[in-house]
Amino acid sequence: MIDVNRDQENPLTLPSPFHREPGGSSPRSHRAKTLIWAALLLIFEQLSTGAFASPEIPGAPQQRPIALVGATVHPVCAPAIPNGIVLFAEGKISAVGTNVDIPADAEQIAISADKHVYPGLIDAYTDLGLVEVAAVRASRDQAEGGELNPNVKAQVALNPDSELIPVARSNGVLSVLTAPRGGLICGTSAVMNTDGWTWEDMTIAAPVAMHLSWPRTLPLPPFLAIADESRESLVERREKALRALAQAVADSRAYAAAKQTPNGPESPGARADSRWEAMLPVIEGRVPVIIAADELRQIQSAVAFAERERLRLVILGAYDAPRCAELLTKNDVPVIVGGVLRLPLRPSDAHDEPYTLPARLYAAGIRFCIASADEASNVRNLPYHAAMAAAYGLPKDEAMKAITLHAAQILGVGERLGSLEAGKDATLIVTDGDPLEVPTHVEIAFIQGRKVDLSDKQKRLWAKYQEKYRRAAGGKLP
Repeated sequence: MIDVNRDQENPLTLPSPFHREPGGSSPRSHRAKTLIWAALLLIFEQLSTGAFASPEIPGAPQQRPIALVGATVHPVCAPAIPNGIVLFAEGKISAVGTNVDIPADAEQIAISADKHVYPGLIDAYTDLGLVEVAAVRASRDQAEGGELNPNVKAQVALNPDSELIPVARSNGVLSVLTAPRGGLICGTSAVMNTDGWTWEDMTIAAPVAMHLSWPRTLPLPPFLAIADESRESLVERREKALRALAQAVADSRAYAAAKQTPNGPESPGARADSRWEAMLPVIEGRVPVIIAADELRQIQSAVAFAERERLRLVILGAYDAPRCAELLTKNDVPVIVGGVLRLPLRPSDAHDEPYTLPARLYAAGIRFCIASADEASNVRNLPYHAAMAAAYGLPKDEAMKAITLHAAQILGVGERLGSLEAGKDATLIVTDGDPLEVPTHVEIAFIQGRKVDLSDKQKRLWAKYQEKYRRAAGGKLP
């Protein structure tokens, strides 16, 4: 986005290499050059966003039953099944086991015994589809202006042609929570498939949660802190933010009460308020709030706020969650670990504090799942967050559940995703090894029974430069 300053003397003023000191050129010439510079910047931004759609074609709807036969099947909710069968029809799993009646009209796909079938991986917090190039403002659509935006719907802004979606899909991430960011009340998130023609095709569930940004309780580290920040100003900003959040909930409850009156928002000629309409499922308890909070005091105050306002709560980030385990288990507050591959929060923390967080949550009996919680380009690394947690004490089967079944349950889609069970969506992957291991490849993927394209920009570039080196070597790779 181009920021053009407007004033009375010069309606268009933009710092540029064409700028000259007074007397160097006429105002008219300067304005003309400024407009040219602004146009060039706009063209550059548009090109930088990846104006061309990704070439991968979404999978076609399932036409007849499909049976995957011979691989080791990992239902996640039950022990692995060697030489198993997964049968699915019309996008839903019909049966899983070794003794499955396969219909005569089914397509049987024989898979070798050294291959594995897993449910599709689920990233429980991303901005996938909302951001293309983080450094280019024109390609970032994850945040609206202002502090209170409960009416924002993340799924509507999702770009189904993002080049980053196939990259995540090719590493087994078949479902994601796409969430807005920015402000105090960011808006609502949606669970999305990573394949589809439009955002409507890709939406599994919406709204899933209302997202809130909880104010900090501690000053930022010196290298991140604002120059004039003081503890007093931090406290003042925090109290102001908390009052604004409490007032927003009160206003939404008043709006809900007004709807019940004869002259309320739904009366003839009245005008509804989209912000408070979006808050109704939240105050009614049908949709939880996901509050981003890492510090102990943040988590404690978020839980107190949710209890006071009678809201369902999920904590995102949760770095200090083990320090208030009793509070979280008492109130049955689940946690989305905001990335395992991250730096410690404080200089005094052990270097492996983020790596052991899932194991400590598991030991404390806190319900949790693991998300990449990183920029969209790194959603592909989701399984390695779980792998690091497994390397630092979390049981391996729990690490897999943290990015499949537990993620689905915390996001409210456990009846459809997260495990290989009859009646659930046929959203699954076939791999040549353990998905938590870096060398493992996803060889086949189905989303709701549709076989999906596993090519992506990175694979195309790899093939391109393989050919370059082949030609350079005289037709034979060294």
